[in-house]
Parts: sequence; C-alpha cells; structure tokens
Amino acid sequence: MKKNNMIKIGDTVSVLDEPITGKVIAVTVDEVTIETEDGFDMTFFIREVVKIKSGELIMPSYEEVHKNLQEKEVFKKKPKRPIAKPKERDVPPMEVDLHINKLVRSTKGMTNHDMITLQLDTAKRQLDFAISKRIPNVVFIHGVGQGVLKEELKYLFGRYDNIRISEGNYRKYGLGATAVYIVQNPK
Repeated sequence: MKKNNMIKIGDTVSVLDEPITGKVIAVTVDEVTIETEDGFDMTFFIREVVKIKSGELIMPSYEEVHKNLQEKEVFKKKPKRPIAKPKERDVPPMEVDLHINKLVRSTKGMTNHDMITLQLDTAKRQLDFAISKRIPNVVFIHGVGQGVLKEELKYLFGRYDNIRISEGNYRKYGLGATAVYIVQNPK
C-alpha cells in the first residue's frame, strides 16, 4: 500500500528530522499540510512525515526509511549553478561629473583657483575611492572649456602608478571626458 494512502486528514503525524508534530489538515499526491501543536499550518513532503497512533509512533519498515532517505538525499543535492559575475569589460564605468555647478550650489564668491582646486580635490577623492573599492573603470567628465581642468587632471593622474588614461567615449561624452582604467594587480 502506498504511503500517501496511509496518511489522511485528521491523522496525527510527526516530521522526520524536525521536532514538529501536528494534525493533518490537507493531503495532496506529494505533500501533506499539518496544523502544529502551536497552531501553525506547515506543508511537508509526505516522505518527510510519519503517522502517530494514539501517542505512539507507527514505525515504518526499514525499506520505507531507506527509500525515503535516498529520495531526500536526491532532493537535497541540487547542482550548484555558477554565479555569473559580470566581466570587467561589461561593468559600466563609474562616472564622476566635475562640472562646478554639479559640485556646489553657487560659485558666488569663488575664484577660478578655488573652483579648480575643488574639482581636483573631488577627482582625487573619487579616484582614491575607486582604487580602494577595486572599481576598474572611472570616467571623469570635465567638459571642453579652455582645457585647464583637463590638463590638471592629466598631471594628477600622472602621479599614480597603477592607472592608464585615455579619452572618454566620444559618442557618449564628446571631447569633455577622460577615462581612467585602474590596474588591479600592478606588477
């Protein structure tokens, strides 16, 4: 006789491998839903429960236990799917907009020297952050203008050993961006 025919609504069952006992409130082909002694409804596979008769456990045969344990092992061992990490070339670059209106609300009272100093400090801070967080690509958006900030950025980036500098993506940024590639394991 099949096990699912043995368990029916109203039976008291105990869960294998868990200290849970309850009364059966629903039975399907593969599963049984029980109301625990604490009043919770829980669903288990039929192979995970055993019937209890008036306070005593109905012991399944050795063959039933062995079969259930084998089935349980089969269901436990799910093949691990490799976690797909995005390739470095697929990761969008970190963008740092150095336009002065993006850094402060108003430039009132600021000299040109104050503005470029703030922009360079921001660039250095963001580059150091990217290096510490192992972010491989950073694009510094500086705009076209007279090219003063762009030249100062080149000088700043030249002080780092582990970075490579190139023009930013022309289609996306025009001539107003510098792309920085951070070499993660410099030799």
